[in-house]
Amino acid sequence: MRVSWRPRRTVARMSIAALAGGFVLLAGLAVLSTENTARTAAKIAAAERVGKQWNEVYLRVSVEYEQLVDFVHANSEVGRKPLISSIGSAEKSLRWLNANGGRSDSFQAQALQNTYGGYSYTLRDLIAAQERGDHQQVLLDADQAAMSASALRKQASVNIARNGLEVGVVLQQTERSSRRLLTAVEVISALDLALVIFAALVLFGYQRSTERQAMESLHRASHDSLTGLANRDLLAERMDQAIADADRTDSGVGLLLMDLNRFKEVNDTLGHHAGDLLIQEIGRRLSDGVRRGDTVARLGGDEFAILLPDVDSSEDLMLLGRRILDAVCGVAAIEGVPVDVSASVGAARYPAPSTNGAELLKHSDIAMYTAKRGHLGVATYDAAADENEVQKLSTAGELRSAIDHGELELYYQPKLRLPGRELRGVEALVRWRHPVRGLLGPDQFIPVAEHSGLIGPLTDAVLAAALDQHRAWRSDGLLLPVAVNIGADCLLDPTFPERVAALLDRYEVAPGQLTMEITESAMVTDPDQAAVVLTDLRALGARLSIDDFGTGYSSMNYLQALPLDELKVDRQFTARILAGASGRAIVVAIVALAHALELEVVVEGVEDEDTAAAVHEMGCDSGQGYLFCVPLPAADLKAWIVRHERLGSGVSAVSGDAR
Repeated sequence: MRVSWRPRRTVARMSIAALAGGFVLLAGLAVLSTENTARTAAKIAAAERVGKQWNEVYLRVSVEYEQLVDFVHANSEVGRKPLISSIGSAEKSLRWLNANGGRSDSFQAQALQNTYGGYSYTLRDLIAAQERGDHQQVLLDADQAAMSASALRKQASVNIARNGLEVGVVLQQTERSSRRLLTAVEVISALDLALVIFAALVLFGYQRSTERQAMESLHRASHDSLTGLANRDLLAERMDQAIADADRTDSGVGLLLMDLNRFKEVNDTLGHHAGDLLIQEIGRRLSDGVRRGDTVARLGGDEFAILLPDVDSSEDLMLLGRRILDAVCGVAAIEGVPVDVSASVGAARYPAPSTNGAELLKHSDIAMYTAKRGHLGVATYDAAADENEVQKLSTAGELRSAIDHGELELYYQPKLRLPGRELRGVEALVRWRHPVRGLLGPDQFIPVAEHSGLIGPLTDAVLAAALDQHRAWRSDGLLLPVAVNIGADCLLDPTFPERVAALLDRYEVAPGQLTMEITESAMVTDPDQAAVVLTDLRALGARLSIDDFGTGYSSMNYLQALPLDELKVDRQFTARILAGASGRAIVVAIVALAHALELEVVVEGVEDEDTAAAVHEMGCDSGQGYLFCVPLPAADLKAWIVRHERLGSGVSAVSGDAR
């Protein structure tokens, strides 16, 4: 079978497992060999003990026979005493053999005990005859005892020889078993050696593959996947190195931060694939336009950074910035479509005014926004612009405290059904009761919330307050649906629907009583993720409305793909209805599109009766504006509802699922 030598993890694991199995077998054979040796040693030791006892029997019988000869020829009592004291001396060994020997030893010892008993009896009879002076009987007993001793010694010799043969058999068996074990060890050792070589080859290949993957992972971790340029981490690393080199050589380091202009238009018009192609083209232009030793990095989206070591002055930095801008700007053909590319570049330099890498990045970012706002192309860091950013940062900190300490207030603006002007719900509009600056409108802090990442907590706080107010109205007998504007970041947060569901349960509000209004621009960053979040929200039973329609950059495909219930016409289109035919045509087209998609249409900015009549004629379902009611606190809104009802417009405040 053909073996694949590709370094795969499965092959490596199988080879290691097989090698481990071989070692286990070797260990088992070693244990088996040890046990076999131990058993053999035990058998030999037992045989030696048995042989010792048989030798002892032979020796005792031989000694007794020698003492018998001495007894017969002795002329005194002293010469006769050794025989008297030695009679029965082999009995102890025979009893041990009978009790502890093997089956053959026990049988032979029992038989020998009978013979030895007769032998001992003859010796005692001989001694008794000697004491009687019966010399004739003594001689007869001596002859009988001699024959018995000879027989006993022969039987003992036979058993000694038999015991030796048994030891030999045990040794032969052990030798054969050892040879078999040795053969098995040699075979398994050879297999283990082959497995070791195989595993080494596999692991070596796998190690090389792992090293390649590690290098690729390291490259991916330090480079942008779309352009192959350095990413933010690698830029920071090289920035620190450049600053360290500048400190040694008493030189300077420049950083350019570049952001493309109108990049969203490319994504929205030509699609994200075209946007990716444009980013790749910009990366190539930047790489071709920098000096040797400069680092081009993509920080994300359409934002790039160029690290410039050995920049001696701000003038040199500006010169390099304009050179980079000239290299980037110009027409780029994206899938056959000519796209005019322009950008804004912010420049900052170390060691002045930036004193470290973090400030270098921060200052160039501030300069870039200065260039973008002023259409300057390239701008250097200005401390005054930095103060404005500090003010924004301070506002962000105060806003977080305001969210945590309940300084936010909700005003409510009614939505009226056309033409009868029945109340169909209210839109919650957030205000900030600042302890120093007074009541702030959303335009004064919502951009800060979006820029600082506070839009999520702010949206949660507004939702909680609006649902709590809805519950209070319901307790007073008024079922008033409420609409809340949803921040763009919330549509990118997969946990947002869970938080909405928790708030609905907490305040015991039927999902159909809540409308969440989203802007078109909120869909631009990640439309796929936004669609998932909106689908989850719709699954809760909440209503979805697209706000400020026509002012963003979204594709018409969003209207078909998203689970919407409502479309709101922005006030800037409403203001043009009475100004001319073109303004009216735009609203008519929006209404027709929405109704074709089975969406309700709410028109914002209805300021006078003529506009109200016009939007009704165009087929708008509901209106919202100062003609009907300005945004009011909850307490004032209740009074307005009473007056509205008194004037003849019945309050029909049930919309959606009222469960």
